[in-house]
Amino acid sequence: MIKFTERAPYAPVEYLYDVEEILYRGKSSFQEIMVIRNPYYGKMLILDDVVQLTERDEFFYHEMLAHVVLHAHPEPRRVAVIGGGDGGVVREVLKYGTIEKVYFVEIDEEVIKISRRFFPEVSSGVDDPRVEIRIMDGADFIAKRKTADIDAVIIDSTDIIGFARTLFTPEFFSAVKSCLTDQGMCVTHTESLHFHRDMVVEIQEVLKKVFPVVDLYTATIATYPGNWWAFAVASKGGSPREVRNRASIPTKFYSEEVHGHAFLPRGLYEKLMKRELEW
Repeated sequence: MIKFTERAPYAPVEYLYDVEEILYRGKSSFQEIMVIRNPYYGKMLILDDVVQLTERDEFFYHEMLAHVVLHAHPEPRRVAVIGGGDGGVVREVLKYGTIEKVYFVEIDEEVIKISRRFFPEVSSGVDDPRVEIRIMDGADFIAKRKTADIDAVIIDSTDIIGFARTLFTPEFFSAVKSCLTDQGMCVTHTESLHFHRDMVVEIQEVLKKVFPVVDLYTATIATYPGNWWAFAVASKGGSPREVRNRASIPTKFYSEEVHGHAFLPRGLYEKLMKRELEW
């Protein structure tokens, strides 16, 4: 059996996967795209030699990226999903009965096409009539917004390098704040607390210059480097730690109890921000 080796960006580790079959291999204008089948994880989507999702465990990431802010917001109606061409976050957003509009902004149309073909359960919501697909840079989409009418901006980018870097600048987050409603929130992954702690803190510091409320929660993602994955969340008002939306939605992992436990304890968060953590 052949093997696929992932050399994780910014991390001193490699992951080795058995490959039963290479289902697709190609290159878009932005990145190399590959779909393989692994005997344990099932089909896997790989961009530029970095695993993005697996059939077996994708729900951990997609649920935790989407549902924390959508349960912290009292009534989300309009949501912008930046990146996430596989459609997993869009699928989760559409579970809320209050949703009227989802802007699905992906710079690489090929990722959407490949996901429709090989991951139909993940991309099942992208053709919903409430979804408006925009093939463009997410930073440009946000910068061109003229009204504050979006309740949540969910940023599902690739690693914070290359063309994705525009989604992590003070200018971008300032534009995000401008397009959010009074109770609006945004969330983005910020890599691993084990391997990328300085990057996690850096994004927190950038957000604190823009938003009045900034916080951090985590989830364990087995197929991502370091496993202990960090999510930066910012709000124009309400606390993202508080569940204000009691919508009953089908999930495999996320729950209100998980929501409460996902955030770093205050003392640990303060140590993180002071760069005093020593593990």
